[in-house]
Amino acid sequence: MSRRLPLYGERGGDGPRVASPAAQAHAPEWRVFRSSRGAHLFVVEGSRIFDIDEDSASALEGLDAGGRGPEGRPPHEAELLSALRGAAGRRGRFFIDGRPAAPPPLRSISLNVAQACNMSCRYCYADEGKFGGGARMMTAEVALASVDRLVEESEPGAGLVVGFMGGEPLLNRAVIHDATRYAERRAREAGKSVRFSLTTNGTLLRREDVELFSSHPYTVQLSVDGGKSLNDSLRPTKDGTSSFDKVAEAVRLFDRFGRPRHLAARVTVTPLSGELLPILDGLIGAGFDDVGFAPVLVSPSAEYAFGPDSVPRFLELMVECGRKCLGEWLAGRAYPFSNLMTAMQELHRGTSRPYPCGAGAAYLSADTEGALFACHRLVGDAEFAMGHARDGTDLEARARHLRRSHVDLMEPCRTCWARYLCGGGCYHEVSRRGRVSCDYIRGWLEFCLGAYAELSSALPGCPVFGAGEGAAGLARPNIL
Repeated sequence: MSRRLPLYGERGGDGPRVASPAAQAHAPEWRVFRSSRGAHLFVVEGSRIFDIDEDSASALEGLDAGGRGPEGRPPHEAELLSALRGAAGRRGRFFIDGRPAAPPPLRSISLNVAQACNMSCRYCYADEGKFGGGARMMTAEVALASVDRLVEESEPGAGLVVGFMGGEPLLNRAVIHDATRYAERRAREAGKSVRFSLTTNGTLLRREDVELFSSHPYTVQLSVDGGKSLNDSLRPTKDGTSSFDKVAEAVRLFDRFGRPRHLAARVTVTPLSGELLPILDGLIGAGFDDVGFAPVLVSPSAEYAFGPDSVPRFLELMVECGRKCLGEWLAGRAYPFSNLMTAMQELHRGTSRPYPCGAGAAYLSADTEGALFACHRLVGDAEFAMGHARDGTDLEARARHLRRSHVDLMEPCRTCWARYLCGGGCYHEVSRRGRVSCDYIRGWLEFCLGAYAELSSALPGCPVFGAGEGAAGLARPNIL
């Protein structure tokens, strides 16, 4: 929430304290943006938001990153910048201090229990879950050792997350069932709590799975890419049956035998997906607790991956969905569009971070043999190898990853106003494609800032600011 200051009030919160003042002197420190409520200022350091008058907005837009005017002379408006730096009693202190984070205790691990799949999605970056190798399954021994590793390397009293990934994880349902019960017992014995996440195509779901997910603290994320025709063309099964029909049957199974704590729909978007708003409306109408979009940036087939020419259209479609969602919220109606929901929550708490997610930090992923990697998208990549479930995490590899990945050490990230919300971009996507989506990220975040200004002014106690746990609880919220 914001209130008047010399410029107009502030809303923000403490973020991780992990660009020094000297570094920040060379980077954009603010972003002026506007909404139907007027002019606003986003302060990069600490992710703080101010409402300002139009004269202040115009003056700040005329300053450079060092606070100087067009002729290099510091004008009186530079005093405003000084006031911003000192707001909330933080004079001389920075939320992010330029030092790479040390590897923290573990909090979440994903188990790639089935590096195989029963589908042949057109855009799949993971070679049907095989990640370039042969199809293989995780044994119960490896799964339990991975759970042990999480419990042993987490802090006392921690709330833990165990995720199940593939390929299609339900190809190895017995291990999922065993690991769930084992993780609950191990966590309880260690004085910790645990919740679970599963990402599935939904085509193999059985009643026994539904009962497991409904009787334990599970988030289940179903992959579905739109209506039947679009979904089945992008997500064909190997046996020729309709994957859409099977997902619909999975939803009916949840309705009959018990829903998990959270049931989400994940829509993978390609340049061939077409209009997004009808997809969003349809899936929200189907009763999912939230629906979110994820663009394809890495694919073996170029036609299914967004590039510089197609990213602008994706932004237009996302903003259209965002406007619909904002209108529903302002009218007092629920509309669980997770991309915007998560952005509102992150902005409300003042998120400010030097990394894009917890990959290689508090989150790791185990392959079928127990080898640990920075995340589930980087399984098999030696550059992101980080130990083994049986032997322990490789603290030096994790520390090296955090040293090289700090956003203020990245080009062009360190000169971007969105750097502490974005964190530098997905490690997998950047390592494979470079930074093809930066304009989308900035455009989407600017829309989200305006939406937050409108929503927090009209509905200061809006439930969405504190709603939800995040779809997976693993790598990062889907703010982008």
